[in-house]
Amino acid sequence: MIKLTAGDIFDGQKFLGADRCLILDDDGAISAVVPRSWAGDGIIEVEGWLSPGFVNTHCHLELSHMQGLIPEGTGLPVFLQTVMEQRETPAPEVMQDAMARAAAAMKAEGVVAVGDICNTAASLALKTQPGIYWHSFVECMGFIDAAAPRRLEHSLAVLARFKEKGLPCSIVPHAPYSVSATLFRLLAGMENNTPVSIHNQESASEDSLYRSKTGAFLDFYRHFNMDISGFGMTGKSSLRSYLPYFAATPRMLLVHNTYTEPEDVRYAASREQEIFWCLCPNANLYIESRLPDVKTLMNEGARITLGTDSLASNRQLSMWEEISAIHRHFPEIPMAAIMQWATLNGAQALGISATYGSFEKGKKPGLVQIHNGNAKAYTI
Repeated sequence: MIKLTAGDIFDGQKFLGADRCLILDDDGAISAVVPRSWAGDGIIEVEGWLSPGFVNTHCHLELSHMQGLIPEGTGLPVFLQTVMEQRETPAPEVMQDAMARAAAAMKAEGVVAVGDICNTAASLALKTQPGIYWHSFVECMGFIDAAAPRRLEHSLAVLARFKEKGLPCSIVPHAPYSVSATLFRLLAGMENNTPVSIHNQESASEDSLYRSKTGAFLDFYRHFNMDISGFGMTGKSSLRSYLPYFAATPRMLLVHNTYTEPEDVRYAASREQEIFWCLCPNANLYIESRLPDVKTLMNEGARITLGTDSLASNRQLSMWEEISAIHRHFPEIPMAAIMQWATLNGAQALGISATYGSFEKGKKPGLVQIHNGNAKAYTI
């Protein structure tokens, strides 16, 4: 048995205090959390405090080679335009090295599971290696209805590569401004495809597009000579426009939510499916110089998770930096709540809470040591 105490222990939902002892089996599985006085001899004292491993529910590992290439504060349409124009695939060894370094940095800081957006199978070899649980969200996009079957076929071929290796994966829409109505219907009709992730209301222009067919995305489409005459505005927010397609999808992860309004949160909550809201605060600040209305999400009972987005839109892929950013900008939010978003809620969103996310008997959630304002994986 391995017995650990610390200045505090966060169990995935609450802080337990310094008078508790975390007991693990020799294989790292949680055996119990007991009062320190019950634990007997052989206790290891850990500086700082302990937490279950972090779950990063939104990452773009494939963009790791683009670190520092895109200016900050451009707004989402210009950011996307720049990514598309600079996204020429680098030499394979350059891309593989960038992804490996990014994954190693996440692991060193205590990340045990990642929901990773994929447009190709470039990360396949890395994800077959032990150390991090990966759920690959194979992204499908195409805003022209006629191209929907071809776009889906391409993404299904990528999905098949991950399935062949037995890796957890699902096929997902990119965003409301990049997926046509036909493609939404095709994706929503996929069977045994969960969870579904989507970039949601990351820009005010997204809702303008759906409400009135106005806003900065029209310039984005013109720049790339895209004919969107077939797109019909709905007069509703983007969320209310696409979410009905996915009525049969049991679990969804809405990512960013930078411009989500309270009525949209309530609308999502009224649906008979699990909805999780992923926040990537440092990426939101990098792109839009703005944060989501986190307090409203909380007040409406939203189940929140955290992600890092990509090194094209963030200075680092550090879950602790995301936790710290929310704590810094919203000091009234209890740290226990933010930590739960980064651990148990994330595990629930990815469907892996039987193993990850909390210190409960039989789980192997990994350990994070937080000390002197830093987080790192704690290994026995």
